[in-house]
Amino acid sequence: MDFSFSDDQQQIRGLVEKLCASFDDNYWLKKDFEGAFPEDFYRAIADAGLLGIAMPHEYGGSGLGITEAAVMMRAIAESGAGMAGTSAVHMNIFGLQPVVVFGTPQQKTRMLPPLVRGEEKACFAVTEPDVGLNTTQIKTKAERKGDRYIVSGQKIWISTAQVAHKVLILARTTPLDEIKHKTDGLSLFYTELDRSRAEIRPIQKLGRHAVDSNMIFFDDMEVPAENLIGLQGQGFRQILHGLNPERILIAAEAVGLGYAALRRATQYAKERVVFDRPIGQNQGIQHPLARCWMNLEAANLMIFKAAALYDAGRECGAEANTAKFLGAEAAFAACETAVMTHGGMGYSAEYHVERYLRESLIPRIAPVSPHMILNFIAEKVLGLPKSY
Repeated sequence: MDFSFSDDQQQIRGLVEKLCASFDDNYWLKKDFEGAFPEDFYRAIADAGLLGIAMPHEYGGSGLGITEAAVMMRAIAESGAGMAGTSAVHMNIFGLQPVVVFGTPQQKTRMLPPLVRGEEKACFAVTEPDVGLNTTQIKTKAERKGDRYIVSGQKIWISTAQVAHKVLILARTTPLDEIKHKTDGLSLFYTELDRSRAEIRPIQKLGRHAVDSNMIFFDDMEVPAENLIGLQGQGFRQILHGLNPERILIAAEAVGLGYAALRRATQYAKERVVFDRPIGQNQGIQHPLARCWMNLEAANLMIFKAAALYDAGRECGAEANTAKFLGAEAAFAACETAVMTHGGMGYSAEYHVERYLRESLIPRIAPVSPHMILNFIAEKVLGLPKSY
């Protein structure tokens, strides 16, 4: 069993590190203060051909796997870009996997190349205020009228909607009281985000200010029928194809963020002298940092096990969810420890670790809570009764 990266994977990491070197911590701190989308960073990633790293060759992508995408996303986060940097490009990497799997050749030819080239940005509209993770109960509806669907309803926690051109939206095409199975009646669309029919309200939040989060109110937004992905009523099953890759990539991003925090904390511990000795000489500082490194390494192994299974076409639900859980917890612990290692200066934006800590809460919460992952493992792996 070989745990090392291939030469190609090492080259991807090297390319990303070189590219990210032009966007240092001060760049991301400025973006965080301004709440401005990192357009120049996004453009640099696109120009390097990295937005399509996991997209098929025939549509302009690199034709690589989720393993290579995870290498890339960890390297972005680890550079100091954190969740702001990864979230700026996250949707392009995995979000249109349902289109890749279920779209017609005409749809893929029309929809994928502009995304890969960075000419279009997309957002992913699934979550609703009164539904949360109970996706089968969503209420946003899409009614067929001739050659169009009319979409009305509300979505929440939609990243990049302020800058997106397109939206991948899950909506109800059959009322709840008319379906036989709870997973029926939902349909998936990839379409223009018509701002004349979609009111987008930003959510003021704790961190990752450079990448917006929003509520969207759809008011009879027209969607051409040709933008329906796959079969009507099968949307829930279609989005499942993007869930495991998303968990793997979020985990890789979290681990990268954790390593960024650990690097800064370790450097500070070497340089900060108190009572005539560097604080890193004290076991009270050393041991928490050492534990963080071990936890990050363990999570990293699960990430790339899950990615390898996914790329091989094998079942990886347990591994992907576990990677997300372990990566998020390890990242949070590393970021918290980095703040505490800095003492009072850890609370200062100048040292960046407080930004890392704020952003580390994102992978703990989204796209699925740690509690639901524990439920999944208990039921699907251990065979315990469903608890919710």
